[in-house]
Amino acid sequence: MRIGIVTREWPPDVYGGAGVHVQHLVAALHSLPAGPEIDVHCFGADRADAAAHAVPAGLAGANGALQALGTDVEIAAALAGVDLVHTHTWYANGAGLLAQLVHGMPHVVTAHSLEPRRPWKAEQLGGGYRLSSWVERTAYLSADAVVAVSAGMRDDVLAVYPELDPARVQVVHNGVDAEVYRPTPAPDVVRSLGVDPDRPYALFVGRITRQKGLVHLLAAADQLPPEAGLVLCAGAADTPAERQQVAEAVAALQARRSGVVWIEAMLPREQLVPLITGATVFVCPSVYEPLGIVNLEAAACGTAVVASAVGGIPEVVDHDRTGLLVPYDPADAGAFEAGLAAGVAELLADPARAAAMGAAGRERVLSEFGWPAVAQQTVAVYGSVLG
Repeated sequence: MRIGIVTREWPPDVYGGAGVHVQHLVAALHSLPAGPEIDVHCFGADRADAAAHAVPAGLAGANGALQALGTDVEIAAALAGVDLVHTHTWYANGAGLLAQLVHGMPHVVTAHSLEPRRPWKAEQLGGGYRLSSWVERTAYLSADAVVAVSAGMRDDVLAVYPELDPARVQVVHNGVDAEVYRPTPAPDVVRSLGVDPDRPYALFVGRITRQKGLVHLLAAADQLPPEAGLVLCAGAADTPAERQQVAEAVAALQARRSGVVWIEAMLPREQLVPLITGATVFVCPSVYEPLGIVNLEAAACGTAVVASAVGGIPEVVDHDRTGLLVPYDPADAGAFEAGLAAGVAELLADPARAAAMGAAGRERVLSEFGWPAVAQQTVAVYGSVLG
């Protein structure tokens, strides 16, 4: 069995959960005894371990969605000879759709997010959003199988695309590498990042995008106890305007309280894991999240999580056992922000309880979210399609 896996992100250019997923899935597939042969196709500059495809020269100044579709055309041509193509995010879905049509091969899509559930993208991308939405819809409706990364995501897929046969939508949870993400106390590493390791702190890790709800956490921060630290590991802004909005909010917050640290970078794991380990509580204020792999990473590091109860997050954060869930109502942002602040404050005030939740979270990761199991379930999906 020869599988072509198509992804926009591939190391070293990994900036989101989908990229993390593909990287670890491929490694786990490689490690399976008698596992499939894998060809990885990605966007960007040359790689030693993947076939990389640059934007066609004639599209250098085109809309970003057109650039992605142009790259997909080249990838589709290069997929000749594989038995099945497996694509991740709309950027890659176009390549799978074209390969399915041209080469007659089965196409499996993994649903990491859905364009109709991110309407703010229309403000940022204009016509590019209409194109990305069309690519996603067409690819999903023609796919031989759709893999949802959570049961909540499966419900979302079927709600957005009701024409899909439910039998073609299967759940395979995201995973986490519990050897890489494990409790790693390293106060000196934390201190080198400008964070006081002796001061209890809450930590946010994620991209600066409306989906991740960072503005709600910043609004909630004033309600936290004055002795609490807040560390924001946030970069890769969707737009300059969103980056500026966060910068202004952080500066205003820093003027009102101490212990607020903004690390505007996607840190390497050697720094990120100790930073997560050192946190009393990890905060995920997402307003839309098919699963939330960052919550698995935090749990694997033995850190309690306070997160919004949206999408697939309740499948990862076991309320009152591995963390706390906060209801999110888009019509009442104030209540959501107050709930975030109350949850974080509750665990900061009871570090023993937070530590117990963190330990329970790691145990759950080890038993339910290992990558070997994800790889085996993914191969089963391939087998169900290939017959």
